[in-house]
Amino acid sequence: MRKLVVIVLGVLCIMGAFFWQIPEIVDHHENKVLAKPPYKASTQAFALHEQLTIVDLHADSLLWGRDLLASSTYGHVDIPRLADGNVALQVFSLPTKAPHGLNIQRNDDKSDDITQLAMVERWPRATWYSLTERALYQAHRLHEFADASRGGFVVIQSAADLSDYLARRQKNGRLTAGLLSIEGAHALDGKVENLDVLYRAGYRMMSPSHFFDNDIGGAAAGVNKIGLTDKGREWVRQMEARHMIVDLAHASPRTIADVLAIATRPVVVSHTGAKGTCNNNRNLTDDQIRAVAANGGLIGIGYWSTASCGTDANAIVKAMRYVSDLVGAEHVALGSDFDGAVTEPFDTTGLVKITEAMLASGFSEQEIHMIMGENVVKFLKANLPEK
Repeated sequence: MRKLVVIVLGVLCIMGAFFWQIPEIVDHHENKVLAKPPYKASTQAFALHEQLTIVDLHADSLLWGRDLLASSTYGHVDIPRLADGNVALQVFSLPTKAPHGLNIQRNDDKSDDITQLAMVERWPRATWYSLTERALYQAHRLHEFADASRGGFVVIQSAADLSDYLARRQKNGRLTAGLLSIEGAHALDGKVENLDVLYRAGYRMMSPSHFFDNDIGGAAAGVNKIGLTDKGREWVRQMEARHMIVDLAHASPRTIADVLAIATRPVVVSHTGAKGTCNNNRNLTDDQIRAVAANGGLIGIGYWSTASCGTDANAIVKAMRYVSDLVGAEHVALGSDFDGAVTEPFDTTGLVKITEAMLASGFSEQEIHMIMGENVVKFLKANLPEK
């Protein structure tokens, strides 16, 4: 009997150890890089890169349970690697629901892989049943990282925060910052008034939809790809009243048009590509790019293959060049989709590869400064709450 007990306990220990490793195993599998650091570039590219104020409009790094204060050897983003890559500001976006078998053509809302992820990553039980609670939990985590960083990392919630932080960063280039965003207004759990709850938690950006249609509006990969609903129009009004930024990434063509028809404030498309260089359902048409630019908005160019139709910095810069030639460099930004369950050419320490490719593509140093971050800094100073 004693021998049997020992065997059973041993099996249970092995199973328990495996259970605790599941999040890291999933993270390894979902967030790959094609080339590992350290990354090589020309002396000219490194010299210019060190002068840039770099801002990336989209990463899903909070989703995976990683300690973002620790430098990891897998995935794409953590706070030490942001500092190593000279990234001044990273938008941390949270998807609160993700249907099984995601694709860019058609998804319904009948399944949800994030519920399973929440369980294996041991999120609080309330997050298993509430999308709003998932967003609140992850906001709390980012604020905890900031508190524990002793000033090395801050969460930006206002234009004043951003100005104060950038002034401090001039004296210490290792400082970095984050801004909270949400993929899909289904995170409101059907209640537009939950915007106040999420605003108080620090969220300053949100998209109407993610991979499926919801009660706010349609998704590019939804079943019916509807436009804004009546509730969606109220959502836009309430977002603007709070100086929260509307993000049109993943939105259906009808939703994009409907938002731009009523928006009184500029929008962003945080992570996307251009159909002119990579023609698929996920990317923007020329008319959509022009409409976002006419609104005063920004278009974040993604790094993964669906956005760029390539596997390196040259493909990313090709899309940047296309959008820049179409509407001007002042409307172009970085939108990596790091840690978004995609394979990327490099992690965030490899952004110098983009700087190098932009130089080779003929972008001026001023344009590189703009696209790599100054456009977003200007946008946020004008569109975040003042204080």
